[in-house]
Amino acid sequence: MKRGWITWDQTELPRAAFEARLGALRRHLQERDLPAAAVYSDVWRSNWARHFSNFMPYWNRALLVVPREGAPNLLCGLSPRVYSWIRSVTVLDEIRPSPNLARQLLDLAREKSWRRLGVLDLEGLPFDVHQQLRAGAVEMVDLSLPAGPDSWALSMYRRAAKMARDGLTEELGRGAGLTDCEFTSRLERKFRRAGAEDLVILVTNGRSAPAPPRGETLGSDFSVALTLEYRGHWVKLARSASGRDPFPTRLHVETLSGPYPYEISGRLETPAILAIRFESRTEGLRLFHGDTYWSGDQGLALL
Repeated sequence: MKRGWITWDQTELPRAAFEARLGALRRHLQERDLPAAAVYSDVWRSNWARHFSNFMPYWNRALLVVPREGAPNLLCGLSPRVYSWIRSVTVLDEIRPSPNLARQLLDLAREKSWRRLGVLDLEGLPFDVHQQLRAGAVEMVDLSLPAGPDSWALSMYRRAAKMARDGLTEELGRGAGLTDCEFTSRLERKFRRAGAEDLVILVTNGRSAPAPPRGETLGSDFSVALTLEYRGHWVKLARSASGRDPFPTRLHVETLSGPYPYEISGRLETPAILAIRFESRTEGLRLFHGDTYWSGDQGLALL
């Protein structure tokens, strides 16, 4: 299962966190004189909807609608049979079956007499949803919000990073002599049991960039690149089994705290969660090392 078992531990991420986030969004709507905001969500772009409501889909699409006054609504493409589960792991109570998201949003706007709506990342919507909303009678206004995580999110990122580092440290020295498939399956088992919801594990024997396993036996200088998601919070690490960390020859930077799981470096903002990966070349081998960092007012710091 791609997402693993999604639950909500309110001792870890309390309801007060979402109340504060929704309050900040409503103040932004007040400043823009907008009656409500719509936030698109799917399996690839679930960060913002989860930030405000803890909703994260196993699959399919949804629109989170946050009125300036009143409780948020979820326009949901998923089957009603999962709505009780959605209510149990989110702050949401009202869920409307919405096989056509744009039409349902326009219907809701007419019902509420909303003439204008704020849409988070309006130009980034899927083509069909964007076209229908633009063709409707309701004015759609693009909303941009700061991408930096709050204190609750920062705590979750740190937990995800610790989980990733501890697991890699424990397993990396046992990888040489295994096939890459065996090694990645061990990591998969470890991280799933620790609570990871999504994983991408790439490996290399030093002859290429990290790639999906293909049955090769790992040598002593193999590298692994790990992308791990814990309850909507993504981290990325890379390690070389040799322990060597020579001078890096290439650098790659991504931001993980924006509206999408991955952002190009040209859109980096501060504060932000950054994944930085270094590539080194030594004795004809390509070695990889990297980690996840917090870029804040005090500069760059390891999570």
